[in-house]
Formats: sequence, C-alpha cells, structure tokens
Amino acid sequence: MTPEQARAAEAFRKLRGVDPFGPFIPLLQSPELMTRVSALGEYLRFRSALPPRLSELAILITAAHWRQQYEWDVHAPIALEAGIPQSVLDAVWKGDAPDGLDIPQQAIHDLCVALHRDRTVFRALHDRVQVALGEQATMDAIAICGYYALLAMVLNSQK
Repeated sequence: MTPEQARAAEAFRKLRGVDPFGPFIPLLQSPELMTRVSALGEYLRFRSALPPRLSELAILITAAHWRQQYEWDVHAPIALEAGIPQSVLDAVWKGDAPDGLDIPQQAIHDLCVALHRDRTVFRALHDRVQVALGEQATMDAIAICGYYALLAMVLNSQK
C-alpha cells in the first residue's frame, strides 16, 4: 500500500471498526475517494432518517437492479432480520412488484424503481413519498440508491 492508502485504510478501521472489505478494497485505489465514500456510507447505513426495514429495502432494490450479488448477499439477511419477508426479497430480485408492502415500504419501492428504471421521479410520486416518509427520509432514500449504485459499479467493474 502507498502511504495514502494506508492512511485511508486506517481511517476506515477507525470509522467502521473493521478492515476495508468488499467495494472498499478496490476503492483504495483512490484513497481520498474511499475515505469520503466510506463516511457517506456510514451515515446512510447507520444514521439516516430511514429505519432499517426501509433502508435495507432500498439497498436491495438497488442491488437487484445492478445484479450485484455481493451487496445482495450482505444485505438480504439484514433485511430479513429487519422484518422484510422472504417473499418480498424474492420479488425484488426478480424485478417484480412485491405484494403486501405497507405504505412506507411501497413508497420506497416505487421511488427506487423509478430512479433506477425510469431515471426520473415525477412530482406526484415525489410528493407521495414525502407524505409517507417525510422530507429528510425521502432524500436519504434517494441517496441510498445513488450510494449503492456507486458500490455496485465499483464491484461490477472488478469481475
């Protein structure tokens, strides 16, 4: 490792309590980028305005869209633990609309699918999501989609 990479890896250890893993290993090729991506991820994973059952749903919709098996394998057990049924996970991986979502989960699903599939969120959907989740949680959900798309791109470029 270069000195910059070693400093970035140490900063990651201090922030996350573990050595760099998964997408953070190739991100070390750009140490400052890895440090900044890690800090954003720490907020989105552990301190966003979304409860885990909603943030994990957004993460899995993104992983399924990008066909990112590593992210799916990491987050599917977390989603199950957060109370998302296996039937919902199965539908998400297949790209189907899951049955039985509550209003906040449906809002997350529709928002994330629109972002990934349509690359836009029309005002009516945005307003519906904000009513269901609130302003900050809506923005955090959008950021989760972008963040995990970035991680998927990093991982998918390493096959």
